[in-house]
Amino acid sequence: MKAFVVECYGGEAGVRAGDVPDPQVGVDDILIRIHAASVNPLDVKIRDGEFKAILPFRVPFVLGNDLAGVVVEVGAAVSRFAVGDEVYARPGKDRIGTFAELIAVHQDDVAIKPATLTMQEAASLPLVALTAWQALVERAHLRAGQKVLIHAGSGGVGTIAIQLARHLGATVATTTSSANIDLVKSLGADVVVDYNKQAFEAILHDYDVVLDPLGGQNLTKSLRVLKPGGKIISIAGPPDAAFARELGANSIIRLAMAALSFQTRRRARRHRVTYSFLFMKASGDQLRALAPLIDAGEIRPVLDRVFPFKETRQALAYVEAGRAKAGKVVVTMT
Repeated sequence: MKAFVVECYGGEAGVRAGDVPDPQVGVDDILIRIHAASVNPLDVKIRDGEFKAILPFRVPFVLGNDLAGVVVEVGAAVSRFAVGDEVYARPGKDRIGTFAELIAVHQDDVAIKPATLTMQEAASLPLVALTAWQALVERAHLRAGQKVLIHAGSGGVGTIAIQLARHLGATVATTTSSANIDLVKSLGADVVVDYNKQAFEAILHDYDVVLDPLGGQNLTKSLRVLKPGGKIISIAGPPDAAFARELGANSIIRLAMAALSFQTRRRARRHRVTYSFLFMKASGDQLRALAPLIDAGEIRPVLDRVFPFKETRQALAYVEAGRAKAGKVVVTMT
C-alpha cells in the first residue's frame, strides 16, 4: 500500500512517500480502507521527535493520527463491525499510521461514522473531539451554569470544545483573532476576547475551567482567571507525573515529568486551583457518544483546507507554518 513514512526524526526531510506492506489484521482488529485523514500539530511533533521519550516509535513508521474510511476486513473476534461499514477513529497511540491507504485498528478504538458527515468532515474530528470530551467531560466534569475559558477558539480543538461546552450548558469564553470572531460566536462562544487587542487575564475572572492548547505564558496567565477550586487542563503545557503513570512509565520518567511541571503546579497551588496535563486517549465508546450530537447538529466540523493524499507533506508544512485560518486540515485519498 502507499503511505507517508517517517524514515528519520527531525523535520520535513525525514518524511517520504512510498510503498509499505499491508497491515496485519489481529483477531480484535478491523482493517479500514482510509478515505480521508486529518493533519494535526501532534503529527508534526511526532515527526520531529518531540515525543521520543514517551512515544518511542521505531523508524520507519507511518505517520497520521485520525481517519475516516470503510471496513474491508474484520478479525475473528470482532462482533461490532462488518465489511462495508463506514467508520471513523483515532488509533491507539502505539498504532498510529493514518497517512496510508489501509490501517488495522483495534475494534475498541473505532466507531460508526456520523451519518450526516462526509468522509473528509468525519476524518477531521476524532483526535480533537476526543480531546475536547476528555478535557471537559471526563477531567473537568463541566456542567450547566459553570464558566469555561477555551483558548484558541478557532483552532481544531477549540472549534469542537466550544460547541461541546455550549451543549453541556456552560458559559463559554474564548480567545481568537479579529478575523475569527464571527466564527467562534456562531459556534456558541458567549464571550470573545481578541488576543491582538485585549489581555484576556485582565478581562475574565472567576472561571471554573480553562482548556489550554497553547502552553507557555498563556498557561501561566490563565491561572489568574480561575476562581479558587478551579481547574486548568492543558494539552500543550508541561506533562505531569499523573500522565507518566497513565503511560506506565518507569520511575525515572515519572520523576522527570514531575520536575517539568513543578513550577506550573506550584503556581496553581498559590492560586488555589489545580493543573493537569492531558494527552488524549483513543476511545470508540466516546466517539459513539459524540456521534448523536454531531448528527443532531450540536457539534459540526470546521474545515480549513483539504489536500490530496499525494500532497500530505505539503499539508504537514501548512499546519506547521500556522497557515490554517480556522478548523482542521484534511488529506483525502479519493
